[in-house]
Amino acid sequence: MTRFLLAALSHVLITHVTVIDTSGRPAKPDMNVEIRGDRIARIESSSGATIPSHVRVIDGTRKFLIPGLWDMHIHSFFGDWVPGGREVTLPLLLAFGVTGARDMGSDLDPILEARRQAAAGRIVSPRLVVSGPMLDGPKSPFPASIPVATAEEARRAVAKLADRGVDFIKVQSNIPHDAYFAAARECGKRNIVFVGHVPDAIRASEAVESGQTSFEHLIGVFEGSSTAEDAMVAGGKKGPGRFLETYDARKEAVLAELLAKSFIYQCPTLFWERGQWLIDVDAIDPSRDPDLRYAPASWREKSWPKFKKGILEELDTDPLDVRERFVAHELGVVKRLHDAGVPFLAGTDTPAGVGVLPGASLHGELERFVAAGFTPLEALQTATRNPAIFLGKLGDFGTVAEGKIADLVLLDANPLDDIRNTRKIAAVVASGRLYDREALYRILARVEEYARGH
Repeated sequence: MTRFLLAALSHVLITHVTVIDTSGRPAKPDMNVEIRGDRIARIESSSGATIPSHVRVIDGTRKFLIPGLWDMHIHSFFGDWVPGGREVTLPLLLAFGVTGARDMGSDLDPILEARRQAAAGRIVSPRLVVSGPMLDGPKSPFPASIPVATAEEARRAVAKLADRGVDFIKVQSNIPHDAYFAAARECGKRNIVFVGHVPDAIRASEAVESGQTSFEHLIGVFEGSSTAEDAMVAGGKKGPGRFLETYDARKEAVLAELLAKSFIYQCPTLFWERGQWLIDVDAIDPSRDPDLRYAPASWREKSWPKFKKGILEELDTDPLDVRERFVAHELGVVKRLHDAGVPFLAGTDTPAGVGVLPGASLHGELERFVAAGFTPLEALQTATRNPAIFLGKLGDFGTVAEGKIADLVLLDANPLDDIRNTRKIAAVVASGRLYDREALYRILARVEEYARGH
């Protein structure tokens, strides 16, 4: 197994840096940020500040400090579909500035062990909050899932996962109606977070009432904004063309009001969605995307062609012009929900998608939020402050403030001027461990080496 050199806990002073804390307050130029152990010890003006002894000084002149990023929808250990969770997915996330991740479906033992080792600083990885395997219908097509057919099977599955110490329960699209509600009730009894797809047999309004706290991929929102919602929940035809033909702005507005009032987070995975619906025209081209060199050969030669074949056969059956209009419609949905006060999370579904690369794709997701009409600050908040609020951890994460855990990204350019500047990473601090540019290059080089041979 490829091994990575871990950074030690740091005593670091970043000087003369512009702090973008993502709280909504204006950026603070020419600041000193001191990190001791795993916490931010002090933030003060650089003017007249003293330099502590025995501290590593990082010159932040003309650089910008933001909170560490979160990817709120990943799959680290997804059977044999996308191998290399420990060797590729987790280190690659960190190298691209992702210091926290919500794993939405992984094989149980590997993800629990990775969570433990990441928390102890023994592997190069973001901090992880995990569901273990997903709860799905009796004939689930997915790895890292538990098939359930009845309410009792769903209750037992929740109990088993909760007893093993998962952070939340995630449901998939095919879980039956009665099993879904049994899982929701068991989560309520155990005070465990309940999230995932809005299943095919469930209305978005029912999912809200059940206590589901996040919706993935806008599933349920499209159906709940359709005049054909009853037929769709009963098993009728879905898809881009059908959603566009039956779209009802009034129904969408009513649903948006309910989601906002109930504070139900949306994780729309817009980068993944665009890649899915336009998969026949958006070719994977390593000559145009140098980050693809980090994708293992098995992903490029086996997994991605298999995914593409399945998508073209089962999902992308509408004409291209219809799918293009639907991709634009998705951005409009996100903007209207956002304007109505619905909260959002940035997530990518990485690496379970064609060309969806851990870490790099999160930056693409932020760009899609801006394309939908979010300001760069609002887009940043979907990957910083909003995840911290959703997880109940704003006291520790999500903004740059004294006393918080030192999860930070140092950028060479201002992301508030151009959201694409989040890609211009000079250093990452994860739980107080400093990964400077050289250390990040070493991580990427090791991932690339592994990818060539696997």
